[in-house]
Amino acid sequence: MRIGPYQLDNPVILAPMAGVTDLPFRRLCQELGAGLTVSEMLSSNPLVWDTKKSRDRMEHADEPGIRAVQIAGAEPELMAAAAIHNVNNGAQIIDINMGCPAKKVNKKLAGSALLQYPKLVESILTAVIAAVDVPVTLKIRTGWDPDNRNGVEIAKLAEQLGIQSLAVHGRTRACMYKGNAEYDTIRAIKNAVTIPVVANGDITTPEKAKQVLEYTGADAIMIGRGAQGNPWLFREIAHYLATGEQLPPPSIDEVCDVVLRHVRNLHQHYGEYSGVRIARKHVGWYLQQQQPASAFRREFVGIDDANEQLNALAKFFATVN
Repeated sequence: MRIGPYQLDNPVILAPMAGVTDLPFRRLCQELGAGLTVSEMLSSNPLVWDTKKSRDRMEHADEPGIRAVQIAGAEPELMAAAAIHNVNNGAQIIDINMGCPAKKVNKKLAGSALLQYPKLVESILTAVIAAVDVPVTLKIRTGWDPDNRNGVEIAKLAEQLGIQSLAVHGRTRACMYKGNAEYDTIRAIKNAVTIPVVANGDITTPEKAKQVLEYTGADAIMIGRGAQGNPWLFREIAHYLATGEQLPPPSIDEVCDVVLRHVRNLHQHYGEYSGVRIARKHVGWYLQQQQPASAFRREFVGIDDANEQLNALAKFFATVN
């Protein structure tokens, strides 16, 4: 799959997730086989760009692979300015968020709320594409609610305006993350446009990835929640798609090494105070894969010191067979 001048190594993409796909996690997923990683969404409001939270999100120093940055907002001029700002900070692809279902995003008319207003969608896409010389991509849901699945209409508009790749989550905004993702709309979108289409939603195994690609005809798949605590999923899917063979799961030694490196990188990236706290959720996801780990999870949440976190993890994994 290509996005503009960029050839992906494989068709398995890390979805942008607020509070998750920071630089340490993107680097890790690249290392473990993701063909592309996308940053957590960045606000188009210039008043927040100089906050520590935004600076951390805009960090691309020594980032491997293609640097794709997602922006979110509802005002065409501000979205264009945000695109320029992030390209100046190293972004090679700008992705526009019209898929986030979060209430605090939607009440500002951003994210998936925009799907209700195709004219505003057109204005935003036109402004951003005109503002930068890098490829612009778009992420959407299938529509606002099950009675208003306008994904095909939005996809045709996006292609007409110059969007170079389209990722589609197989739920409406009203569905949030409930029930099962549906792929019929993604299939219809793929049949309606010629630009690359990326299928997203409930893809958690290599077999499911292959099924979704074959059913929808999509050019790639996008992994979101399935990668939380399981970044090995990228290499497992990429290998299965390429060979039809299953890779063995990572050994406990490899899991321990990856978790410890990830936590160290979080401490380094955010500083000890914030890094320790952000590490807790990632470690919680990793530990969901380990049995039994519930008692250790409760213990880990109470640790406030970076070195103690690392020592506790090393001791825990030494006891896992």
